[in-house]
Amino acid sequence: MNIHTGSPTTATALRTGSFAEAFRAAVAARGLSLDSLQRRLSERGVRVGIATLSCWQNGRRRPERPSSLRAVSVLEDILGLPSDSLLVLLGPPRPRGHGVGLPAGSREYRHILPTWAALTDLLASLGTVADTKLHIAAQHEQVWIDGQGCSPRRENFQILRAHQDGVDRYVAIVDADPGADIDRIEVEALENCRVGRVRRDAEAGLLVAELLFDLTLRPDQTHLIRYAVTDRAAVECRDFHRGFRFPAGQYALQVRFDAARLPVACFAYRGAVEQELPMTGHHAVHINVDPVPPGIVGIRWDWH
Repeated sequence: MNIHTGSPTTATALRTGSFAEAFRAAVAARGLSLDSLQRRLSERGVRVGIATLSCWQNGRRRPERPSSLRAVSVLEDILGLPSDSLLVLLGPPRPRGHGVGLPAGSREYRHILPTWAALTDLLASLGTVADTKLHIAAQHEQVWIDGQGCSPRRENFQILRAHQDGVDRYVAIVDADPGADIDRIEVEALENCRVGRVRRDAEAGLLVAELLFDLTLRPDQTHLIRYAVTDRAAVECRDFHRGFRFPAGQYALQVRFDAARLPVACFAYRGAVEQELPMTGHHAVHINVDPVPPGIVGIRWDWH
């Protein structure tokens, strides 16, 4: 008996890909929509929501419950795939609970960012889990403050380390200054990456941008990128900080002020702990944190 395995893309995904890749390829090869797939499952007495099927396709979730595994078995038949060819890609059941599969000490966005709900929605709209697959091995950030007290540009140099397989992008998150128009803020790729999809939430003052790599990382592999954030919102800035979900190797932040307007005092902070910073002759202050615990790290300043 010959069993249809779809296009060569499907066959390749079944041999070397993830469950999501193989499922997505098989559905595309059969030319089925998620609506028709759901309908065929329902005709066989299996109920699965379209949103769930979509999550299985893009890798945001995977089937784990007994009822979901039964649905996968039925899907194999509907898609004309060999028995257990999708199920075997799921591997053994994963441990469950907060932080499983992530570096020790990892935190959720809701513990770091007040606008975490809006950020979660923006990331969901990208349909990517890239932010959970890598963390920062090292980051050097330079922020410029102009003569009006605004921050027109900042540059990032990052060494990223994958802690899961299949990483091909980084998601840059920009939290605008209070009152700033997020539509006047852009992300620019400078080295070893290119800008992909960009999403904004004007009310929350948030921007997320994919920075796409030209390679796919394996676990523990590193990648160096450089990018800039240009800000034409022209809103006075009194603080710059960075939130870390995962432990990081090093974070160095320098804020450089225009000589036409210098602050009266600058302070480094980590959480609720503050320390006054001396300014150099080049009108700059900096912090260097090594290693970086999850949480907020930043510099604030007083204008008068």
